[in-house]
Amino acid sequence: MSTTAKTGNMQQLAADKKFLVDPYLDWANGEGIPIHEDFGFDLLALETAPWDRYEARGCFAHAIGRGDFMSCYVLEIPAGGKTRPVKHLYEAFFFTLSGHGSTVVWTPDGQKRTFEWGPKAVFAIPLNCTYQIFNGSGREPARVSCTNDAPLTINLYHNLKFVFENDFTFEERSGDSKHFDGEGNFIPVKPGSHMWETNFVPDLTNFKLEELEDRGKGSRNIAFILAEGTMHAHSSEIPTGRYKKAHRHAAGTHVHAVTGEGYSLLWYEGDSEFKEIPWRHGIMYVPPFWMLHQHFNTCPEPARYLACSLGSRRYPFIALRRRGAEGAAQTSMSKGGRQIDYEEQDPRVHHKWLSEIDKNGVKSDMSDIFDEAAIRALKPDQLTGVIRTPTATMPNL
Repeated sequence: MSTTAKTGNMQQLAADKKFLVDPYLDWANGEGIPIHEDFGFDLLALETAPWDRYEARGCFAHAIGRGDFMSCYVLEIPAGGKTRPVKHLYEAFFFTLSGHGSTVVWTPDGQKRTFEWGPKAVFAIPLNCTYQIFNGSGREPARVSCTNDAPLTINLYHNLKFVFENDFTFEERSGDSKHFDGEGNFIPVKPGSHMWETNFVPDLTNFKLEELEDRGKGSRNIAFILAEGTMHAHSSEIPTGRYKKAHRHAAGTHVHAVTGEGYSLLWYEGDSEFKEIPWRHGIMYVPPFWMLHQHFNTCPEPARYLACSLGSRRYPFIALRRRGAEGAAQTSMSKGGRQIDYEEQDPRVHHKWLSEIDKNGVKSDMSDIFDEAAIRALKPDQLTGVIRTPTATMPNL
């Protein structure tokens, strides 16, 4: 039997026998808006269409690496427009791609919380609270990216009325009233796990980050606890003339470029070529499960990104996230972790980066780590073959 015939039979079984049903995808297909599928996206350029659920415009951005639990959609609010009030039982983190506006949240204590946002703000809606989003401009549309765990929630309950019309209130999710005002609480833990608890960050561009040298020279980072959620978010900064160390983790981490320009390389152990994703503000992509990836700044200013995934620093949710927070994420693969230290990486990595920053007139600040003259002198036959990765001493998910 051909593959096409097998696929057709499986689809018919799904329709007739409720076999291999995916309630989330059924819901997405029924919303009447475009569903874009790719490795990554320019969220500012994706086609949208009227979305009755929000009474605005929208589209789904289904990245290949999104896994089983996480997803993303884009909301576009027309100039002078607003969404209708909505609520849902899945967690949602919003990142402002363009425009200025405000959001109203009705909290379980009967209060009406309003905050204003601009480009590169991030905010979370406390679980199952009704909210409404307003575009503050009468001339330009506003776009926001919504990273969410709707696949987990809808597939778990497979009842849309329960997910979108549930009256249960989660009083503990609203947080301190100042968390809607752009304020928060710094919770020191350790490098890589320091937390900022809030519901709203007005601008990720200049938000104070903490040192995280283990992830790369001059790397800075902060983890967010947003609306007491199970979803995770963190912002990281790559200084000028530097880049991060490669690592790997679970599926579903939606990476949004915030400031600067650069690229990311992705590969699996045993690959002979890298997959490259150039990025700037508006680009979002999701590394698939256990695929190694590495982020590079190529511009004359620091570069920042926002990463959203399942399993927060407070509520890891899955064992893979817990092990990462305990230290595996910043430990070399040769020692049972998930990271490739600079001295262990393939020489092609640094060679390519030097070529890219040369194009932009950026000077390397990595010469104290690498013999850059020797790397620049590598010949073409030395830049081919299986990508070199350190051998893990033990599997450590």
